[in-house]
Amino acid sequence: MPAYGDAGLGLLGDPSRRAIFELLARRPSSVQQLADELPISRPAVSQHLRMLREGGLVVSRAEGTRRIYQLNPEGVTALRTWLDGVWSDALTGFHKTAEATSPGLSSDADSVPGHEEFQ
Repeated sequence: MPAYGDAGLGLLGDPSRRAIFELLARRPSSVQQLADELPISRPAVSQHLRMLREGGLVVSRAEGTRRIYQLNPEGVTALRTWLDGVWSDALTGFHKTAEATSPGLSSDADSVPGHEEFQ
């Protein structure tokens, strides 16, 4: 289930798939319900849902004669975990760069001018 990293983000790079993903984040829906809220055809919605499902971001269940689609919590969690890791790496890199370019910068709060007034 490749709902992480580039796969998940690549799937959400298409504006129509992103709109479908956002609608499903609000509530489970059928293809027709989604098509009624989007400026694309029902077959196009079905194709986008198939890609989101294959990418692990969406699951479906039968309800009578139609299928109801909703976000896949496991896929969304995997995508969020990947994004959190990327963000953490970016913050670490920023911190290292800031320390390297400002030799007087320290993570010790006591070295911050004016800090003593807040103790």
